[in-house]
Amino acid sequence: MSSVLETRGLTMRFGGVTAVDTVDFNLQRKELRCLIGPNGAGKSTFFKCLTGQLKPSDGQVFIDGAETTGWDPHQVARLGVGIKTQVPSVMDGLSVRENIWLAANRTHGREQARHRAADAIERLDLGTIANSEVGRLSHGERQRVELGIVIAGEPWLILLDEPAAGMTAEEVDRMADIIVDLNREAAIIIVEHDMQFIRSIARKVTVFSQGRILMEDDVDAVMQDQQVRDVYLGKKA
Repeated sequence: MSSVLETRGLTMRFGGVTAVDTVDFNLQRKELRCLIGPNGAGKSTFFKCLTGQLKPSDGQVFIDGAETTGWDPHQVARLGVGIKTQVPSVMDGLSVRENIWLAANRTHGREQARHRAADAIERLDLGTIANSEVGRLSHGERQRVELGIVIAGEPWLILLDEPAAGMTAEEVDRMADIIVDLNREAAIIIVEHDMQFIRSIARKVTVFSQGRILMEDDVDAVMQDQQVRDVYLGKKA
């Protein structure tokens, strides 16, 4: 297996606070990795350094062998990386189909973009709301539309920040099935708090604590580790 994303000594400081502290991280091709940790552990800041939302204070980021340290998000996306952040990227006044077509049209011609949008709509079970304005949708439906925007460009690496946040139990189960399906074609990194959701999709988990990686192991080992339980999981496990 070959590495598709790597960080070396990645560090992010905000004034006197070190949010990410010399993190070495490696993701293999078609691997699915969940990043967990308590609030303030550094996982979301780390994610933002990977996606170009933040420019790290020190260290390096490599995507598919290219150093992308300090790149803007649109430059990272051009490498074939699909990014879903916590800030919605949808246009409320347009339909589901129009939102996803616009995303596909960035990397495909008009006709090919139409096919890509149709494929994404079918894959994410959005057919019944394809012509609805996104601004009128439920939170869970909007989350799936955002994922449709991500996959419309056929990314080989997908970075998702809390894709299950605010969803009903049924919507979380549906999102888990979608992500497992996407992982057949793409490597995926997910920042997430929902432990049941993580259990349903994760093989390997990276635990952040105080800006550093506390542990990396398969999901069962992480859930059972006393140190992890002490800093984060507690009764949630």
